Amino acid sequence: MNAARALAVARKELIQIRRDPLSMALAFLLPLMLLFIFGYAISMDINHIKTVVCDRDSSPESRLVINSLSATGYFTITGYERDCGKIDRYLDFGRARVAIVIPGDFSSALKTGKTAEAQAIVDGSDANTATIAVGYLTAASELVAGRLSGARLKPAVEPRVRVWYNEDLKSRNFIIPGLIAVIMAVIAALLTSLTIAREWERGTMEQLISTPVKTPELILGKLIPYFLIGFVDVLFAALATIFIFGVELKGSAILLMALSSLFLFGSLSLGILISGAAKNQLAASQVALVSTFLPAFILSGFMFSILNMPYAIQLVTHVIPAKYFVAILKGIFLKGSGLNLLMTEAAVLLVFGAAVFGAANAAFKKRMG
Repeated sequence: MNAARALAVARKELIQIRRDPLSMALAFLLPLMLLFIFGYAISMDINHIKTVVCDRDSSPESRLVINSLSATGYFTITGYERDCGKIDRYLDFGRARVAIVIPGDFSSALKTGKTAEAQAIVDGSDANTATIAVGYLTAASELVAGRLSGARLKPAVEPRVRVWYNEDLKSRNFIIPGLIAVIMAVIAALLTSLTIAREWERGTMEQLISTPVKTPELILGKLIPYFLIGFVDVLFAALATIFIFGVELKGSAILLMALSSLFLFGSLSLGILISGAAKNQLAASQVALVSTFLPAFILSGFMFSILNMPYAIQLVTHVIPAKYFVAILKGIFLKGSGLNLLMTEAAVLLVFGAAVFGAANAAFKKRMG
């Protein structure tokens, strides 16, 4: 390995990137665009659920129920109906996703010590929203029950739940850090997947092969510029996560960038491997997109819990490097985890990077042979 020759290839690649506006946009603009689009578009939080109310009781107690629901901020009362038969139209036409029906004997039941019942109807056509709405309704009903019963009735057990690491339970706090892994998995592989294929297409690869540059030096020289670009992208994405999306970085910034480097090395090497096997830039970019985006988005634990997946799929996730980077990002951002807690993930990313780099070398030698 001659460092001078590898650096010469890296310098040539940097000049090539600088002269190509498309490569510059792909390297610097696309990651930030994806971060902002996905960051603002993806949210598991649901507020202001449209709600219609049919209050047959019209008593102070029934109004307390309605006002308490509205005060939570999760429900927005979009209609009042005296005729409960009309609430179907609200749900059918999407004017409401939740309907609250309070019967005429609601307050009298409370005053006589009986159980007062109220009905909540939830539009289940959107299962995710319906599930969250039911959770909100359950929590709100307990709050309302406490207010109606007053301080006279003390519960036998008074739970005091405290949430750690994401106290506000905002989905943005765990989505945005994981999003960095998904975006960098795609961008890193996409950037390097074009580099070797471009040389073959333009006929400049033969010139490179005729020089004294050896295969590892060529691949390393191709990797260095994109590694620097990827490092800058991760840095910008982390700063945007902290200062624009408001996600607190509880761990070490140095550790974050160091472990990000391991992931970048593996993803960039994967792009080189794809580029060495592909016949042209179009095929290389398509393979890079499909092989990185879908696994990183679906199987990394970024959006969907791996524990809820079938066992066979859970086994497949073990070979998805983005899974380990997502765990690293969430650990450092939300928990302030140190290297001692992330050693396994770091080791897997290091082994993955070394294996893919070796495979890219072997594939490139075979193609030249």
